[in-house]
Amino acid sequence: MPKKRLISYFFLFIAIFLFLIPYTSHIYADDQGGGKTVYIIPIKNDVERGLEAFLSRTTKEALENGADHIIFEIDTPGGSVAAADNIGTIIANLEIPTTSYIISQALSAGSYIALHTDTIYMTPRATMGASGVITGDGNAADKKAQSAWLKAMTSAAEAGGRDPLYAAAMADSSIDLPELDAPKGEFLTLTPQEALQVGYAEGITSDRTELLYELGLSKSIVVEKEPTIAENIARFITNPIVVSILLSLAGLGLVVELYSPGFGVPGTIGLVSLVLFFYGHVVAGLAGMEAIIILLIGLALIIAEFFVPGGILGLLGVGAIIASLFISGANIADMTMSIAIALIVVIVASVILFRRIGLDKGVFRHVILKESTTTELGYVSNENRLDLIGMEGFTATALRPSGVAVFGGERVDVVSEGSFVEINQPVKVVKVEGVRVVVREL
Repeated sequence: MPKKRLISYFFLFIAIFLFLIPYTSHIYADDQGGGKTVYIIPIKNDVERGLEAFLSRTTKEALENGADHIIFEIDTPGGSVAAADNIGTIIANLEIPTTSYIISQALSAGSYIALHTDTIYMTPRATMGASGVITGDGNAADKKAQSAWLKAMTSAAEAGGRDPLYAAAMADSSIDLPELDAPKGEFLTLTPQEALQVGYAEGITSDRTELLYELGLSKSIVVEKEPTIAENIARFITNPIVVSILLSLAGLGLVVELYSPGFGVPGTIGLVSLVLFFYGHVVAGLAGMEAIIILLIGLALIIAEFFVPGGILGLLGVGAIIASLFISGANIADMTMSIAIALIVVIVASVILFRRIGLDKGVFRHVILKESTTTELGYVSNENRLDLIGMEGFTATALRPSGVAVFGGERVDVVSEGSFVEINQPVKVVKVEGVRVVVREL
C-alpha cells in the first residue's frame, strides 16, 4: 500500500476515534467515615464554553448523586464574559452549598464566578479581582460592554451579601479605595488578607484538607472530578486561536487537494481539521445536529457542482458550510474573525497554486477541457480559398449581391462588392475573407 494512502488512513482513523471516545471521567473517593458527600470540581485555565460544558455536566452529576457540598477549586486568569455569565447562572441555581477555593488566581471572569458561590476561601498566595473587560486585541471594551459587566459584577456581589463597591472596583479602574492602599487607575486585585478585611473571603487555608476542616466536612466522602479526554480536547479546540488554525488548515488542505490526483494527505488533513472543529464544538455543547446537517448539505452541494454546471450549487454549498460554522461558534465576532482568516489563507493558496500549477491538475483535469482543435493538428473549421484571389470567371447566377460564379470550371459561392451583377457577366476575385469570396464585375 502506498505510503501516502497509509498516512491518509491514519488521519481518518484519528478523526473516527475522537468521535468514539466515551464521555467518561475519573472519580476519586476518599471515605473518612462521614455521612456527607463533597464534590471537588476544578476551574482551571481560561474560562470558555468548553469549561461551561464541563461544569454543567459535573454539577448535574453531583445533584443526581446526592452531593451535600460542591467546592470549586479556582485557578484561572479569566476568559470569555459570555461563558462566565453562563457558569455563574449554573452555580447560582444550585440548591446545595457551594464554596470557591482560590488556589492561585481568580482574575477577571474567575472572580465573577467566585462571587456566585456561598463562601470563598483562598490559599495564602492567591489573588482575586482585576476584572476589567478586555477585547481580543488587548484593548478595553466599549462603554456599553463595560457598563453591563460592571452591573453583572456588583449584582453577583450583592446576591452573595458582599459589599458591591469592591466588585465595582475590580471592574472599574476609576474607583479609588485608599483604605486598601490600591494603586490608582488600576483594577482592584485583592490579596487573601484584603479579601478577609472587606468580607470577600471567609478564610485562608493552606490546602484542601484544612479547607474541609474549616467547612466542617473533614469526615465526608470526597469525590474529585476531572475533565474527560473529550472535554479537554473540546476546551482546547474551542479556543478562538485554535479555531482559526483549524479552519485555515481545513480550507488550505481541501484547496491543495483539488490540485492533487486522487484523495491524499492534504485532503485528509483538511477533512480531519473540519471534523475536529465540529467535534470540539459538539462536545462543548455549542453545536447541535442542525449544524452537522447543514454542513453535510453544504458538502453535498459542492460535490454536486462538479457534475451540474452553473456555479449556483457551489455558492449555495459554501454558504451552507459558513452558516454551519456560525451556528457552531460561541461568539459571532470571534467566529467572523476566524472565518475571515481562513478565507484569506484559501484565497492566497488558490492564487499561488493557479499561477504555479494552472488548472490541469487534480480534480480540475476531469472537469476542464484541455484539448484544442488547432490547424497544426489538422483541424480546419472552414477552407480558406486564398488561391482564388485574382482569378477571372463568369457569373452562373445573378449576384444580388450574393450568388454563384464559375472559375476554371469550379462553382464558387461569391458576393459582389455591393452592386447587382447579371448572369453570364465576367467577374474577378478581388478579396477572400474566410468563406467570403468577393468579386468585381469586369
